[in-house]
Amino acid sequence: MKFGVTLLATVVLGSGADAFTASTSRTSRVSKVSLSEKIADELSLPCEDECALKSFPNLPESVHPGVVTGQAMVDLLNHAKENGYAIPAVNCVSSSSINACLEAARRNDAPIIIQFSSGGSQFYAGKGLNNKNYAAAIAGAVSGAFHVRTLSEQYGVPVILHTDHCAKKLLPWVDGLLAASERYYEKHGEPLFSSHMIDLSEEPIEENIEICKDYLSRFSKIGMLLEMELGITGGEEDGVNNEDVPLEDLYSKPEEIYQVYDALTPISDKFTVAAAFGNVHGVYSPGNVKLEPKILTRAQDYISEKLGDKAPADKKPVKFVFHGGSGSDVSDIQEAISYGVIKMNIDTDTQWSYWEGIKNFENKYHDYLQGQIGNPEGPEKPNKKYYDPRECLRAAEVNTVKRLDQCFADLKCVKILGLGEAEEAENVLGPRRGGLPV
Repeated sequence: MKFGVTLLATVVLGSGADAFTASTSRTSRVSKVSLSEKIADELSLPCEDECALKSFPNLPESVHPGVVTGQAMVDLLNHAKENGYAIPAVNCVSSSSINACLEAARRNDAPIIIQFSSGGSQFYAGKGLNNKNYAAAIAGAVSGAFHVRTLSEQYGVPVILHTDHCAKKLLPWVDGLLAASERYYEKHGEPLFSSHMIDLSEEPIEENIEICKDYLSRFSKIGMLLEMELGITGGEEDGVNNEDVPLEDLYSKPEEIYQVYDALTPISDKFTVAAAFGNVHGVYSPGNVKLEPKILTRAQDYISEKLGDKAPADKKPVKFVFHGGSGSDVSDIQEAISYGVIKMNIDTDTQWSYWEGIKNFENKYHDYLQGQIGNPEGPEKPNKKYYDPRECLRAAEVNTVKRLDQCFADLKCVKILGLGEAEEAENVLGPRRGGLPV
């Protein structure tokens, strides 16, 4: 893909957001690609079975395999709200974790949201790469985006490609990604990413709203969605520690949510609100986290009353996002969904499931992993097929897929696409002619 190669080279060689200010004349020779054209068509990749579908039996016609943006993304989120399910949004830090998400989505016949944090994006690029002006974080997220775009089509599932918390100090990171999406839009008729989150919950609400208005205005020109945070999600994630914030900051007020809705709606309907209702990042002992999902329905009622005859028929004008979903009680999750939650973030639980897969693999094959040669079968027996990194990483993926199965079920996000059960993968070769059955 000519444009993709040019863009990636610019990201890696440039310095942060400034990397995207160069003239686009170098790519002007690339013919515009139709929005309907798949990455597989662009790169002449095999595209059969689900990959070749133009839409799904049970979803709006606009929703297709691969990354969805613009109206297709809105149609998918509306379908979730109308049909009482939420889409899992999983933080990924490597191609391996992305592939586990795609595998889980197809197993559950469902859409998924794949998202990157700034730290996860930097890790994707490699910790040895200089992150001055967030150059590595920008390059890593863009690289991950092309991975998701290429393989989501192959897995035959719709994906919303998103970035997670972006505090005020991290805005240059999103600026770089937005510039990449604007350039991608010039050539492909859609943005590289589906959406970005701007998290200014620690700033005064007036500043939060004004900055979000500016970004939504720019997003709306290329069909991107804005996720904004109102109130603070407690706990700790990706180096942001909110474990000691005042209790009242963990709960949003209906009046504040209406203030956001009233300010953003005239610009675009492509926004979601991560309102605080006691959410906490991480997993804590029972009783330490007190969720109040009814805050969401009170906000929906309050805004609907303000809108009067202009309120939607379902009286749920706001699409809500559930942050800090790991470890939450299923009853709280499903109650929140009934009040208009269409997305729930999962990070801590999938971090654990990935590690647990590696831990269990090591425990099972411990005696085969203590040296290159020599194991219980004999002192001269080689152990290469056990310490081949593909083995423990695949064990991590399998365990993560299993955990995501539970997540899809909790969110009522199962059998959404209408494709039926996924067929077992064929011609799956392990290392060295088969390897281990993990």
